[in-house]
Amino acid sequence: MADCKRAIVVTSFGTSYNENRAKTIEAIERQAAEEFPGWDIRRAFTSRMIIKKILERDGERIDYISDAMERLVSEGYGQVVVQPTHIMNGTEYDDVVRIVADHCGNIPVLRMGKPLLTTSEDYDELVEALEGSLLKEIADEEALVLMGHGSEHYANATYSQLQIKLWLAGHDDVFVTTVEGYPEFDDTIRLMEGCGKKKAVLFPLMVVAGDHANNDMAGDEDDSLKSVLESHGYEVRCIVRGMGEYPEFRELFMDHIRDAVSKI
Repeated sequence: MADCKRAIVVTSFGTSYNENRAKTIEAIERQAAEEFPGWDIRRAFTSRMIIKKILERDGERIDYISDAMERLVSEGYGQVVVQPTHIMNGTEYDDVVRIVADHCGNIPVLRMGKPLLTTSEDYDELVEALEGSLLKEIADEEALVLMGHGSEHYANATYSQLQIKLWLAGHDDVFVTTVEGYPEFDDTIRLMEGCGKKKAVLFPLMVVAGDHANNDMAGDEDDSLKSVLESHGYEVRCIVRGMGEYPEFRELFMDHIRDAVSKI
């Protein structure tokens, strides 16, 4: 099948922030195109709401994951790798796996890439990526708080595992919290008391800095992470950038694509 058509489907929840999408999701897609010559790069979102909003506002049509798969079938692709940009193996990823599995009989070779944090080694590599990028932006007197989305899915344990990995790597002033899962903001603030620092830097543990980063993390509402920390006497600054803006984090997704391609 050396001459068959090949595609990598970069699958994201999506964002309606065009500028942020260019800096993150599109940056991942561009890097995939550079690192995997001979493979066509396709985009798919898993949020129908965002797809609808972009279509109505901008006239731009982005495929839902099932539409992207059906398009590849109709165009005769023989090898397809679906790489999610999800952080963990949660609800969104489960949905992608289910939809992709429905097309196993229609595409001769079909492989799934892993979310960012899947194996124990993935956590170690993320910590190394943090050390090579974001942590260089943090002053000695500052604590770093990584804010994830959170979920009722059992994969929410991802955040606690990352916290342990960070502490075992010697980063006792780096904390993980979530908007909709565990640890909650109050839990994290209790943990922060032990590091003795009263300055905090907030960063979204998300590929794209969208609504959650701008509002739940850095917003001025009383229940934002920034406001809650300030009410506890912390001096806070926010880095409102998605992980996809950093080449060190994008490379982790490239590693997962390489792993999937190697199994073809």
